[in-house]
Amino acid sequence: MPVTPMCLVFVVDTQSREVLLGMKHRGIGSSNIVGLGGHVDPGETAMEAAVREAREEALIRLDSAQIDHAGQIRFRFPAKPNWDQDVDVFVTTAWSGTPAPTAEITPRWYPLDDLPLDEMWDDARYWLQETLAGRPLNSTITFASDNKTVANVTTVAEA
Repeated sequence: MPVTPMCLVFVVDTQSREVLLGMKHRGIGSSNIVGLGGHVDPGETAMEAAVREAREEALIRLDSAQIDHAGQIRFRFPAKPNWDQDVDVFVTTAWSGTPAPTAEITPRWYPLDDLPLDEMWDDARYWLQETLAGRPLNSTITFASDNKTVANVTTVAEA
């Protein structure tokens, strides 16, 4: 079964020390607070998808020249392999527009030092804070049979 290519982009306001996340309304992960992102469409790069998803989900515009690639996470769901994803993760401190709710997500700013980890996918506690602090990301996260809790995290150290 092929693995789905995905992207996540975290918009960080360095002045207020906050990150833009959102309550997801539909699909996998609904009712969780998530980063902006989604599928990488055929013929599209992960960076292009991140820019598109930020516009579609939060009505903001990103400039790909001002987005940093933070790394990749391979999410594995042994009990539901059609959920397997390879996710390119991006971080930016530049955007235009005011985040606004859409059918997909209701965006909101959260303090970097008080992330809503208990309201996010279980995996976020293993990598999100470090990624937002600028540490490179290269991990495989395997979920338990409930498809909600993390069973294993393997991180490859950067050379």
